[in-house]
Amino acid sequence: MARRAHDYDEDDVRVRPGRRGSRPRTRRRPAHEDASAGFVTAVDRGRYRCLVDPGTGDERAVTAMRARELGRKGVVVGDRVALVGDVSGAPDTLARIVRVEPRTSSLRRTADDTDPFERIIVANAGQLVIVTALADPEPRPRMIDRQLVAAYDAGMDPLLCLTKADLADAAVLVAEYAPLGVPYVVTRRGGDLDELRGHLTGRTSVLVGHSGVGKSTLVNALVPDAERAVSHVNAVTGRGRHTSSSAIALELPGADGWIIDTPGVRSFGLAHVDPRNVINAFDDLAEGAAERCPPHCDHFQADCGLDAWVAEGRASQARLDSLRRLLSSREADGEQRTADSGGE
Repeated sequence: MARRAHDYDEDDVRVRPGRRGSRPRTRRRPAHEDASAGFVTAVDRGRYRCLVDPGTGDERAVTAMRARELGRKGVVVGDRVALVGDVSGAPDTLARIVRVEPRTSSLRRTADDTDPFERIIVANAGQLVIVTALADPEPRPRMIDRQLVAAYDAGMDPLLCLTKADLADAAVLVAEYAPLGVPYVVTRRGGDLDELRGHLTGRTSVLVGHSGVGKSTLVNALVPDAERAVSHVNAVTGRGRHTSSSAIALELPGADGWIIDTPGVRSFGLAHVDPRNVINAFDDLAEGAAERCPPHCDHFQADCGLDAWVAEGRASQARLDSLRRLLSSREADGEQRTADSGGE
């Protein structure tokens, strides 16, 4: 039987008509096979700064908006996206982000440990650089612990960057984190940054830390034309003032990698973190947990098998203590547990 004009396959269309007549709406969205590849470098009030065709020799900065077809899917700094429309980068032009490519990592946080709504800060970074001042303001080990947990949860490599070594000795803080095996660099005002550059070369790295620790100073030294505003520490409160209001991705000189500077934070909620993602970062303890621990063990309970695992010499007590300290940092009573174990 001949197909009539108003007959459609179920897979092709919706049955309800459009607003202006009886022509059915298609289910299929355009594939945008000719879309340009982009890398999101900044987000500001619904506008996205993207580097189009990165690494091709024809790269250019483009301003874009999010296409309606993305629905509620968020777009963050570090995302790899597909763009259509005017991608020339000419003044007063606007492209559309029509697709967000699958992410290799997502650095997330919540407002606090009871907040069910998680926020993705940065996507597709491989290294989390935890910037902490040795003085002015004083180090906050509980904040460091929380950021380490976030790195392990995201599958990112952590790096401790201890600043202002001209004001205080780094030895005590370095010794505290030595059992974790986390690499670290120590910097001082006006000092050489070659060791830090070595860790950043060829990678996409996110810098995190609370206000006043020297993140923006580092960024300006690493990327001389970054012109990030520098904060000062309040002499009364001992806290820094927020100067960076949003994350921004900056390319290192010589196209040698990317650093993503983030606003200073005073809290780092971990309500979204699965404890299993934390212990999996400890190969020597994860094996013991798999073999000895009862189901759903939180590694604080009396029958946790890790204590026997350590007693047999399969891992060090310092490593187990460090793991429990990190796990306690995501609990509602984490501050008390950390204080009892000699934290901040």
